Amino acid sequence: MSMVALTVNERPVEALAEPRTSLADFVRDKLDLTGTHLGCEHGVCGACTVLVDGVPARSCITYAVACEGADVTTIEGLDQDEITAELRAAFTCEHALQCGYCTPGMLVSARDLVLRLPEADEKQIRIGLSGNLCRCTGYVGIVRAVGSVIEQRRGRGIGPERDGGRKMLGPVGSGHGSQTGTQPAAQLRPPIAQVARETAGSVTSIPDFTPANVFEQNFEVAHPAERVFAMLDDIAIVAACLPGVSLLGSPRPDRVEGEIRVRIGPIAAVFRGAARIEREVAEMSGRIVGVGTDQRSRSSTQGEIRFRLESLEGGATRVNLSIGYTLKGMLAQVGRTGLVRDLAGRLIAEFAGNLDRRLSGEALAVTPAAPTELNGLSLFFGLLRARMGRWLARASRHDRGAAG
Repeated sequence: MSMVALTVNERPVEALAEPRTSLADFVRDKLDLTGTHLGCEHGVCGACTVLVDGVPARSCITYAVACEGADVTTIEGLDQDEITAELRAAFTCEHALQCGYCTPGMLVSARDLVLRLPEADEKQIRIGLSGNLCRCTGYVGIVRAVGSVIEQRRGRGIGPERDGGRKMLGPVGSGHGSQTGTQPAAQLRPPIAQVARETAGSVTSIPDFTPANVFEQNFEVAHPAERVFAMLDDIAIVAACLPGVSLLGSPRPDRVEGEIRVRIGPIAAVFRGAARIEREVAEMSGRIVGVGTDQRSRSSTQGEIRFRLESLEGGATRVNLSIGYTLKGMLAQVGRTGLVRDLAGRLIAEFAGNLDRRLSGEALAVTPAAPTELNGLSLFFGLLRARMGRWLARASRHDRGAAG
């Protein structure tokens, strides 16, 4: 059990939860906020949609512990919200609900559209609501209701309040949510949409950016800092020490092309892209900046790793890391900060072990590139198949004995 602390409907809350507890179960069972409905529980139907840091999120596939420190708003938290009130009235006028089971999630998504779209474009409304399923209405009334609210608000001179009127729609973590800090939103949300359409061979530049998420990590190796820094200058060795990484072509400091296989939550991905490496020899520090895309999930990322070596007593070295990233696309729905931090921790631990062995003159075991996290669902079904195999074998022996 872990203590989860977050803000729900503008009220700080703390409650114990299992690591596997979804945000939907957390708000329903721990906080008695049952307006969030559970439908498919696979992130498909949209009935469980809530706002996480101002952005619509599927709460059934979002872990509660991964939302530590986040600002969550459920349908109950929108009781006094002006836009939601207008949408409720429009839903009634246009007969946009019947059983009402999908309505809480539909209203959360519809409110987001009212904040985004500059005009009542039916096509864009249907695209924006495509992740919320309804088995009753046929969607016509829902689309009319959302369109009428947008049209009326624009007619009153109330324009889009988010993303400068852009029509881009994205899941939680995609950079469309509310941001904290003093930097302008344009700097906090780098334009990485075009990166999703690029592969390693066509990435022409690797721009600087301001990461949406940053966290710190470090590891120690029992070797002098000078030797460690020299080995980190060998890109091929660094890639060989990172699990799941493969180089594409000949690397050079100003441009390294490659791919990395990872698994975030239930989704396996192969990010292919390019990076550049900067080094400060006098300070034994450096920076790696990269971009990558996963074509299968249509996800893209920008990442930055800043490293600094620190000499310790006894000739050992501590490698201090600052890891920043921005994630966009399908993986942003499941790639909450806690999951990414956990994945990065395991990657770094394996990298540190491999680096230490390389510095000690040991050969690294040659293993095929594979996702760096075991899918619990695959493990479950593997065990289930093995168990069923034993049951079937036992039943077959029983049948042969009975026949004899």
